[in-house]
Amino acid sequence: MRHFDHLAPTVRNGLFHKEPCSFDAGSPARTLAVALGATLYSPATRSTLAADIVKQAERGVVSMVLCLEDSIGDAEVAGAEENLVRQLTALADSTRDLPLLLFVRVREPGQITALMRRLGPAGRLLSGFVLPKFTEERGLPFLEALTTAEAACGQRLFAMPVLESPELLHLETRTETLGGIARAVEKHRDRVLALRLGVTDFCSAYGLRRAPDMTAYDVQLVASVIADVVNVLGRADGSGFTVTGPVWEYFPQPQRMFKPQLRRSPFAGSAEALRAALIEHDMDGLLREIQLDRANGLQGKTCIHPSHVAPVHALSVVSHEEFSDAQDILRPDRDGGGVLRSAYTNKMNEVKPHRAWAERTMLRAEVFGVAREDVGFVELLSASVRT
Repeated sequence: MRHFDHLAPTVRNGLFHKEPCSFDAGSPARTLAVALGATLYSPATRSTLAADIVKQAERGVVSMVLCLEDSIGDAEVAGAEENLVRQLTALADSTRDLPLLLFVRVREPGQITALMRRLGPAGRLLSGFVLPKFTEERGLPFLEALTTAEAACGQRLFAMPVLESPELLHLETRTETLGGIARAVEKHRDRVLALRLGVTDFCSAYGLRRAPDMTAYDVQLVASVIADVVNVLGRADGSGFTVTGPVWEYFPQPQRMFKPQLRRSPFAGSAEALRAALIEHDMDGLLREIQLDRANGLQGKTCIHPSHVAPVHALSVVSHEEFSDAQDILRPDRDGGGVLRSAYTNKMNEVKPHRAWAERTMLRAEVFGVAREDVGFVELLSASVRT
């Protein structure tokens, strides 16, 4: 699989200085964690689940989660499990390779082993499981069940814990909870692909719900948790994990209360129609939140609507300027450190302080590619939207 592989080769050639590389379910975890990109969630109750997976893969989705937890009612769980097993079995019978990373979000640890047993050979389609409301106490049984299922089926299975519990949000228990989560995921480091943030649950603890005019970072209670999670669990010294961006909840509004956040200048000319469409569908807030995610140490994003995927991926492509800076910083003859002027002559690159940033940028360049010098996110988004 490869990001932007749904675009025609001629289109990709016009967009990329360095095209995204291919990867598969057997690639290193460090690569897959970044390659997750926009992870699209779908309730496991959908009668067209198998067809939906194929359709979204053809449209550029690289990771999906089939949800047995909050997206369905308590009374629907048994039927959703039966539907998931039936749909994935049919999909496995019709395809040898699935061009995306597929996960199941479960409610209880026992569902992991039971589902893998019921799926049988069709279990090969799964890359792992999403573990809800993760703390040390609740999370370890999930990780142990994953270990058991992995041994039974003989294939690698990843865990993606969701950090969304009230204990993590509440100030008096946050430090202890973060420490426990760190111990749990470190114990199973080889199986933890990424940590996901459950911002909707954070908001619900205080009766909050952010509007499409606002980002998660405008809600100070949420922003403080994100900062602390990255502080403890997202460090760049080798001890950290990939932490993914929170879900963007799209709620159409009949009237916008605040002025659009998208500047006009990147959309000059024919792209003005795209700008208008994004504003009309309240997508300008999403674009801003994606940028703030990366500025705050997060990678990728949880998505609940297919229209969110293209913006996440377009803004994940490394710009030519970022690539140039990262290359300069990581040159072998610069191991001793120092300061140099960027090739774009608009900033100073400090070799030692910026090395971790440069390494992360080059990994993102590997899986999302590097844009041509005259190509920005508008061109990348326009090409994806047209497809």
